[in-house]
Amino acid sequence: MRIISLSVDGIHQAAQRGLYTWLAEQDADIICLQDLRAQEYEVDTEPFHLDGYFAYFFDSGIEHYNGVAIYTRHQPKALIYGLGFSSGVDMEGRYLQADFEHISVGSLLAPSATSELESQEVKIKFFDDFQAHLNKITRKRRDYIFCGNWAMAHRRQDVQNWQDNDSNSGFLPHEQQWMDQLFNQLGYVDAFRRVNKDSDEYTWWPAGEAGKGDGWRTDYQVTSNNLKGRVEYGVVYKNQQFSSHMPVIMDYDIELS
Repeated sequence: MRIISLSVDGIHQAAQRGLYTWLAEQDADIICLQDLRAQEYEVDTEPFHLDGYFAYFFDSGIEHYNGVAIYTRHQPKALIYGLGFSSGVDMEGRYLQADFEHISVGSLLAPSATSELESQEVKIKFFDDFQAHLNKITRKRRDYIFCGNWAMAHRRQDVQNWQDNDSNSGFLPHEQQWMDQLFNQLGYVDAFRRVNKDSDEYTWWPAGEAGKGDGWRTDYQVTSNNLKGRVEYGVVYKNQQFSSHMPVIMDYDIELS
């Protein structure tokens, strides 16, 4: 099974840059997109529905603000819109989940704490609630792959010139600690790091263009611990730029049904 995930900085702009032509050539089983910045009715046209895929969208209800999508060759048994936090803070980001027989795949856009509509307090609350959610679902007889823009980097090797960025949102001490807890205490797995240990594999450039400014690795595919042995291949696609983020392509030894 191949999963591609990408935060697009606006789906119309990404389409104009050739995203859908590229996706049609990748033979992915599932495609998770984030930060659509479009309402669902705006993407109910070509080229936003790929041949051979079921397409699902969860917009923000606010024009030109966040939104996520999942494209899948296999029709899900169920869809979950949002994370259902009682605080409602999950709606400051966006989350859409497709459930298959024994596995669920989620497209996640976390609050970034870098826009007027977001704050560091909102981001902290979101990830506190998300951690509780992840801890709860570890007891379910189901495996998960969470794909998306997590708006934070884990380790120094994930931030170019980390010394100049350790006071910036996305690499603050409590954010690094949260990622440590995710992987070390809750037992989830950074799928990309299972197969690629290189220190220059960045997925996001805050300056807006790859190679300009510092690169960060903020885009992850995070799996249940049971799937860590199923990760076969991972790459950050760098040959073409569709947004300030780069696509993450992961192959898993998994058959969907």
